[in-house]
Amino acid sequence: MTPAISGRQRLAWHVALAAWLSLIALALVWETWLAPLRPGGSWLALKALPLALALRGLLRADPYTMQWALLLSLLYVLEGAVRVFEPAPVKPLATIEIALALLFFVAAIAYLRPLKQAAKARRPSA
Repeated sequence: MTPAISGRQRLAWHVALAAWLSLIALALVWETWLAPLRPGGSWLALKALPLALALRGLLRADPYTMQWALLLSLLYVLEGAVRVFEPAPVKPLATIEIALALLFFVAAIAYLRPLKQAAKARRPSA
């Protein structure tokens, strides 16, 4: 049973979900149309697949999915950090990828923190 969430948590979840959906769209558009590695698109568009796998749980605001999506988002921060040193048009796309992944990370932490604190308070003290 999911506990009731506050208005701030709901906002954090909406921001995290919007960032995640934007990250999926960016990955697909980047590697198929805007700046693919090869003309006509590249297999690198499959980098959106792990993002899509987490989508069902994120839409349901599942804390477990949110936790592992946090770790997954760091891979997209790293990929953006590596590709930000490539020439245009990749550089601005990589910058956007970093920003979206970090936005998701911060919003997901803001969503999960009260849930973790409530779970910790329910644990019997030793």
